[in-house]
Amino acid sequence: MAFTPTPATTLPRDHAAASLAGRVWRPDLAGPSVVAVRMNGVYDVSEAAATMTALCEDLSPAAALMGCRGERIGSLADILANTPETQRDPAKPWLLAPIDLAAVKAAGVTFARSLLERVIEEQAKGAPEKAAAIRSTVEAQLGGDLRTLKPGSPQAMALKATLIKAGAWSQYLEVGIGEDAEIFTKAQPMSAVGHGMLAGLHPRSTWNNPEPEVVLVVASTGRIVGATLGNDVNLRDFEGRSALLLSKAKDNNASASLGPFIRFFDHGFTLDSVRAMEVHLDVTGPDGYTLKGQSSMREIARDPADLAAEMLGPTHQYPDGAVLYLGTMFAPTEDRGDKGMGFTHKPGDIVTISSVELGALTNVMANADQCPPWTFGTHALLRNLAKRKLI
Repeated sequence: MAFTPTPATTLPRDHAAASLAGRVWRPDLAGPSVVAVRMNGVYDVSEAAATMTALCEDLSPAAALMGCRGERIGSLADILANTPETQRDPAKPWLLAPIDLAAVKAAGVTFARSLLERVIEEQAKGAPEKAAAIRSTVEAQLGGDLRTLKPGSPQAMALKATLIKAGAWSQYLEVGIGEDAEIFTKAQPMSAVGHGMLAGLHPRSTWNNPEPEVVLVVASTGRIVGATLGNDVNLRDFEGRSALLLSKAKDNNASASLGPFIRFFDHGFTLDSVRAMEVHLDVTGPDGYTLKGQSSMREIARDPADLAAEMLGPTHQYPDGAVLYLGTMFAPTEDRGDKGMGFTHKPGDIVTISSVELGALTNVMANADQCPPWTFGTHALLRNLAKRKLI
């Protein structure tokens, strides 16, 4: 299915007041540039910040971005229109994922709803036709409203002891209500895809779904400097067969989507804004299928700051910073086709993840081996920046 992003479908509602930074591929320079997104166009600010990591390391990235005059390289409308692979003019700039050297990390099982579905995946062993029957059994075993349960609290530990005694404990319950959060590597630095691009599914997966998430942007010091949106594309069948297949379920070509831009924290957008955010999901299929969902960050079981602290601190360092997918409460269960088979993607699905504060991230789903291969890594970036005398 064709999709052409526009400023109206991409930008946050208050974009005129937002500190928005992104990355654009410049064919004339054979490489990427950090850009400021402004009312009158897109400005290359690479002379001040050669990488997005360098900008995020500033004591005030929003102020640094505002203080960069930069070089205007085009209108946002033109750059967005040239971003989809199927309609791109390779001689003109296009949008990229808004991060470069940062580690790409993710937190799992951070909402009660997704906790339930992960337990179901585990018991179904990757078979979607078993999910409905298992769902009713698991709900009865857990009982109560897990949204009110604070992970690691005495109440959570008491429930853990009860479930272990009943033989109903799960590795997903361990990270969902236990002391330690699940923090894993989603993808390698430089491998993420951005707004308007193809997003990848493993061609052997028959049970998968989008995971609409807010993504924190964290400096090497652990300071949270901003946020963006992400699609933590998930293969439910692979992970359900074995937790040891998590890397195959999560990290495939083009399976980490981020964007459209980083919004840096300033007086009008803070971590409290993230805590109160509503995230929306829209899926439109080539078969006419539609799906809508919504996640409220108010229902997250672990505070975003606590998750960032578990990711980066005395036991884990990321000298180039990191981004952290915060997890989702959205796990589609309605049947798309045959009864009892639940939801799974079809190539050509258009997936939009949006919030009024961060705008909209849209991708067209495709098999990972049909998406453009990842070829421009860290070594290529450093060679390009050196040739441009930016480092």
